[in-house]
Amino acid sequence: MTAIHTEKALEEAIESHLLAHGWRKGSPDAYDRELALFPATFLEFVKTSQPNEYNRLMGFFGEKTDSELIRRLVQVIDRDGMLKVIRKGCDIYGVPIKAAFFRPVSGLNPEILTRYGQNILTVTRQVHYSLKNEKSLDMVLFINGLPVVTVELKNQFTGQTVQDAIRQYKRDRDPRELLFQFKKRSLVHFAVDPNEVYMTTKLDGDDTFFLPFNSGNQGGAGNPPSDGFRTAYLWEEVWQKDNFMDLLQKFLHLQVDEKVKNGKKVRKETMIFPRYHQWDAVNKILADVLEKGPGHNYLIQHSAGSGKTNTISWLAHRLSNLHGSDDKPIFDAVIVITDRLVLDRQLQDAIYQFDHVQGVVQQIDKNSRQLKQALESGKAKIIISTIQKFGVISKQVADLSNKNFAIIVDEAHSSQSGKAADAVKEVLAAGSLEEAEHIQRDLDAKAKDVEDRIAEELAKRGRQKNLSYFAFTATPKAKTLELFGRRPSPDAKPEPFHLYSMRQAIEEGFILDVLQNYVTYKAYYKLAKAIEDDPTLEEKPAKKAIARFASLHPHNVAQKTEIMVEHFRRITRHKIGGRAKAMVVTSSRLHALRYKQAFDEYIKRKGYTDVATLVAFSGTVIDQGEEFTEPGINGFGEKELPERFDSDDYQVLIVADKYQTGFDQPLLHTMFVDKKLSGIQAVQTLSRLNRKCAGKQDTFVLDFVNTPEDIQAAFQPYYEVTTLGKESDLNLIFDLKSRLEAQPIIWQDDVEALVEAFYMGKDAAALHKYLDPAVERYLQLPEKERDEFRSTLSTFVRIYGFITQIAPFQSVPVHKFYTYGRLLLRKLPVRGRVALDLDDEVEMQYYRLEEKSKGRIELVRETPGMVEGITDAGTGGYHKKEAPLSSIIEVLNKAFGTEFTEADRLFFDQVEADILRDEEIVKAARSNTMENFRYAFEDVFLGKVIDRMGMNDKIFAKLMDEPEFQTAVKNWIMGSVYRKLNGEHPMQ
Repeated sequence: MTAIHTEKALEEAIESHLLAHGWRKGSPDAYDRELALFPATFLEFVKTSQPNEYNRLMGFFGEKTDSELIRRLVQVIDRDGMLKVIRKGCDIYGVPIKAAFFRPVSGLNPEILTRYGQNILTVTRQVHYSLKNEKSLDMVLFINGLPVVTVELKNQFTGQTVQDAIRQYKRDRDPRELLFQFKKRSLVHFAVDPNEVYMTTKLDGDDTFFLPFNSGNQGGAGNPPSDGFRTAYLWEEVWQKDNFMDLLQKFLHLQVDEKVKNGKKVRKETMIFPRYHQWDAVNKILADVLEKGPGHNYLIQHSAGSGKTNTISWLAHRLSNLHGSDDKPIFDAVIVITDRLVLDRQLQDAIYQFDHVQGVVQQIDKNSRQLKQALESGKAKIIISTIQKFGVISKQVADLSNKNFAIIVDEAHSSQSGKAADAVKEVLAAGSLEEAEHIQRDLDAKAKDVEDRIAEELAKRGRQKNLSYFAFTATPKAKTLELFGRRPSPDAKPEPFHLYSMRQAIEEGFILDVLQNYVTYKAYYKLAKAIEDDPTLEEKPAKKAIARFASLHPHNVAQKTEIMVEHFRRITRHKIGGRAKAMVVTSSRLHALRYKQAFDEYIKRKGYTDVATLVAFSGTVIDQGEEFTEPGINGFGEKELPERFDSDDYQVLIVADKYQTGFDQPLLHTMFVDKKLSGIQAVQTLSRLNRKCAGKQDTFVLDFVNTPEDIQAAFQPYYEVTTLGKESDLNLIFDLKSRLEAQPIIWQDDVEALVEAFYMGKDAAALHKYLDPAVERYLQLPEKERDEFRSTLSTFVRIYGFITQIAPFQSVPVHKFYTYGRLLLRKLPVRGRVALDLDDEVEMQYYRLEEKSKGRIELVRETPGMVEGITDAGTGGYHKKEAPLSSIIEVLNKAFGTEFTEADRLFFDQVEADILRDEEIVKAARSNTMENFRYAFEDVFLGKVIDRMGMNDKIFAKLMDEPEFQTAVKNWIMGSVYRKLNGEHPMQ
């Protein structure tokens, strides 16, 4: 008997369940490695289910029939792909041969039902798949001898988890092997352990992308505890024979995207397999409709990142073919209310793959007459229309009381939408920013979104027995819950029929947590001031982040513009490998116009070339008698804006009630909020930042208007868990670091070695080498201490990342510790969940680029001989003979193209005099070599410059903005100070 803690025990549990529920045991010896299938099983299926067709082939080929049939099967699979062959079969000499039979939508055709029962589903363990070696897969699932699912199993009791199975697929399963070739054989690959399931539809070495296939655990990621394996739903539900066949027939589809890139057409194919919540939602809705019939409402609360477009497509198709117990269609038509333009084409393509039928989907893009004809004719099974036509639809379908309709309502707003024209005019008449903001706020309060408009229409007519509503939303309002929600009991509050929470989407890695780095202006200022004053920091060059805005009042457009531009240039533009973008959310169209003007003027005045802006607002804004439009300001049409903003030409988008919902731009990293937000509007606006892309680790929000309590209250109903906190105390970083160092987990030698490997660009294996010992030491701790250490490390990593987005400070030891801690955190196992994989080379590469480009770690400082000072030309070493300080202006003007005068020299003279009076500098100069003196000098230099900032704005700004210029000045003054303090020049 197999011990329950071994990997084989999981294999046996899965196999025994499947064998007891209609599956057959496959023999690995019968597997043909060269063809990557079971020829004998396929032939058995054809002979049993299609005897007439097989006998016709016998007339052509005689005793060669079997070999000719298999040869032709393989030929068609290579041409069309496995999925299409399973659905459509192949032909040989004009004889159609089915590769599988699927369950008929009704019981009117008993012959097909009989053939459906003749499918042979086999589960085969330890399949040796390669002609090159004897490697084997834990499990493969076949339909009529054709491989469709591969499985790698792990068990935590053996020291391995689902992440080890994922690594095995990435590094030990050659995607060139026929069994793994995309489309050619297996269609999906599962990594499974007793706690979690992940899957992928394409093996691509280290670039393979696995998705979680978990059911969720109390609103979060993972799976709930159970009496047996937490992952038993996979083989008990998903691989249940009928469900498995439905997956192949009605869910899997090949998505083809074609784009023109650099003048060339690029074609990308993706095999779409549902995530668990998508599959579960569709099946539970269908089961409920079959039980209750038409006339009921369904609320599907699925977060951003849930894949709503695909879920709606699958549901629309299934509802359009759903037959009741009387074998008649339940719905005469399915109407999809959406602004997603992609849905029409996607539905057409997917349904053609499912049913091979054209004309099932009709887009209503003209008028209500076209809609009326579509409803009455009954030719189109799925009708797609926009929310603008909803009022017409609701009247007409109510009149067709002899027909039943399923109405799917998609919350997605058009990203281009503005207010009605008459409302726009009200705002444009405003004479000042304050008046415009006041009018806009009133209009926002009165504005009706999709949910409100639908609620109004339904309230007028009440529930109709022939109409079923399926409402998809991430953020249901109270009205929406009342209309579409289900009450578990008469006295209970209404609930969504199906939930995929924002928290689960974040924990599963599909979206980012936009509240993690959220700071109000008050906190921004307070933290910045703390960095300026806090004596515990080892270095203080971050004072430059404060100097410009420490005294600014936050209610002036020009002053806030300065804060936003400087924050973007200092922090945001280095994110996502230098591609990150920002959005400015303003309180009215007039504000958006003024901000656009202020941004462009400031950028031009400063001579910046790395930031350019676009503006988005509806209609025409009249400001001081002059008319402005979005296309007129930007220089191109409104429809072009998303594509233009996606390019490298523009970095900041300034918006007024536009692009705050439905706008999908993964490169958006930072949002500056200068508008009162509340409720759903706050969630939808801030969620523009949550889209993920390669290299995007986090987001940042700087809010000039709202309080943390406002935002927390807005997100709480949809979020499950919120991380939005109070103002951070800078010293917390050092307190947390001390607590972590008190435990014998993180060793300084490992930190130094890993940081060197990380920034030298070595592969992931080198990083594991320095992290694994810490993981082992962590595992030796008692459980309570493990939880405490991991929680402390998680807080340290989050707080450090947050604070450095406000005003990064250069503390090399702390940043090294953070780099090590961040990677270690991803490796530490969690109770009930496994650690995240560390092998995302793409993500790490972007992270490495980001840190290098920001220059937060200057490793060159640890090799003093490499640091060079200024020469006569401004670029050489300080050991050479120096010109007197009075000639600094001449040298700087020559080296940097400046136009400073001798009068400007007073600024440098007084900075030098301040430094010469510093007792610590005097001691350091007289007891150190020039190389060692540099460290003490750099600690003091910037502070003295900031103290004199009011004397000379021009020189001060250049010192703050241009590192090369600052280095040149610093080296010059340092050389002069060192010589004077060591008696080379007598002090005056």
